[in-house]
Amino acid sequence: MTVNAMLQLARRKAVYLPAFAGVILFGHRSDAALQDVRTVFLIVMENKNWSQIVSNSSAPFINNVLLSQASYANQYFNPPHLHPSLPNYLWLEAGTNFGVRADVLPKKAHQSTHAHFVALLEQAGISWTDYHEGICGCECPLVRYKGSGPITIPMAYFDDVTDTNDLHSAYCMAHIRPLSELAGNLQSNTVARYNLITAKKCGSMHSPCAPLHDRIKQGDDWLAEIVPAIQNSQAYQDTGAIIITWDEGWKKSDGPIPLIVLSPLAKGGGFSNSIHYTHSSTLRTLEEIFGVTPLLGDAVNATDLSDLFSP
Repeated sequence: MTVNAMLQLARRKAVYLPAFAGVILFGHRSDAALQDVRTVFLIVMENKNWSQIVSNSSAPFINNVLLSQASYANQYFNPPHLHPSLPNYLWLEAGTNFGVRADVLPKKAHQSTHAHFVALLEQAGISWTDYHEGICGCECPLVRYKGSGPITIPMAYFDDVTDTNDLHSAYCMAHIRPLSELAGNLQSNTVARYNLITAKKCGSMHSPCAPLHDRIKQGDDWLAEIVPAIQNSQAYQDTGAIIITWDEGWKKSDGPIPLIVLSPLAKGGGFSNSIHYTHSSTLRTLEEIFGVTPLLGDAVNATDLSDLFSP
């Protein structure tokens, strides 16, 4: 770590602690299986309802491979009437959309609060990385770069990550990295404990792209590359968990949208339930896995995903 990066980290530590001084830490029970999870890979796809994925011949990997191994939810929704993408990514990070209702760049929607998930991880000394397909890693991703924008990178909207919209923020560049680096980090067992993974528009199911021009098949193929690489890693096999969800429903539907959990600690084997979940449930689950408080935003009201894990 460079001297500059060490100074920035020290400054953040000094800021985070007072930021929560005097705040009541909401007590919350964490399922034993959740407490045993060490490493999390959260993969977020785009704009599909569960009904579009299940039994769809364009998604053979999801239907024929993943679901037979996984636990999954049949009643998982984005927060009510919350669209388009960015507000949902912010919700997954902070339990609120901060009033943001459009896909805008960080300069128009950046937040000064420390009340978001990776800030809690940083305060607790827990490592995190956001892997995004297509960014260069040579600057903080505050603007669009070769068709890859920050809309699906929620951490880029927080001043304590970007040093208030600084393209050259060392802290931001250290934590928000190109997806191309994930494979090497998995092989060397140097991945962080929390990893957010997002694709560009072709792989995320957002847009039809050549040569397939099939959103769902494109995303299924992308998952067929990413998920096995994670499953073959020590980080996953040693009490890791992969959570796959979608940011929002199709054409401003709230869902149900897919939520799939793979883990040595999950019930697996095709187990499913019909418990009502939202993105607040995923955030609450992440907080319980890593033991960080307070519960953020609407996470305090949510049911966690513990039913998908082994008792």
